[in-house]
Amino acid sequence: MKILVTAKRVIDSTVRVRVRPDGSGVDKAHAKMAMNPFDETAVEEAVRLKEAGKASEVVAVTLGDAGSEEVLRTALAFGVDRALRVESDEPLEPLAVSKALAALVEREQPDLVLMGKQAIDDDSNQVGQMLAQHLGWGQATFACALAVGGEELQVTREVDGGRHTVAVRLPAVVTTELDLNQPRYIKLPNIMKAKKKPIDRVPLADLGVDGAPRLELLGVSEPPPRAAGERVESVAELVDRLKNDAQVI
Repeated sequence: MKILVTAKRVIDSTVRVRVRPDGSGVDKAHAKMAMNPFDETAVEEAVRLKEAGKASEVVAVTLGDAGSEEVLRTALAFGVDRALRVESDEPLEPLAVSKALAALVEREQPDLVLMGKQAIDDDSNQVGQMLAQHLGWGQATFACALAVGGEELQVTREVDGGRHTVAVRLPAVVTTELDLNQPRYIKLPNIMKAKKKPIDRVPLADLGVDGAPRLELLGVSEPPPRAAGERVESVAELVDRLKNDAQVI
């Protein structure tokens, strides 16, 4: 089984995000960047499947400018076999990303696409579902457990009511939750080896995808500061406030 796994470069989840003074977007200047945590889980799962003998090759892919190759180096240090960057100097919307990935799937012919359920920069949670539609493949979203059996996957999904398990035939698209696994700690020798490994590059235009935006961003603003708390004198007063003060709710 061949696996294609995605890796998006985002602002590190430990960094406080700041908005540009003109409200035109998030200020990424000098911000620490990292692999999207949900994609990191997908990369870890792909490598584990290869280590278990369930996969023959793992290919990591990202879409973006030259700086995006940083996350591909991380994926190579995890243990993926090859890395590929779709070249795009401008941010891409979910529809364009899904079309580009669909074109890559036609080239690479993987049996399974693993990807984070969403990226923490836009929280769109759309690309996996769109990709499955473009390919006409089965899909299993929000995976928190995954087992391979022949030509079928058993995927346990996080849902509103808890968890339930579905079967999906290969080829398929699977999007991952954070609790699918605990990504490994990358050792320094693997990081050094990853820096020397080649990265394939494909211009977005070569995939026949139009990356022009279809959405208009009207503005970005930070949430209002949280109001200070109030101290009450007794439990009875607290209960009364919770029952009758709409502002507390």
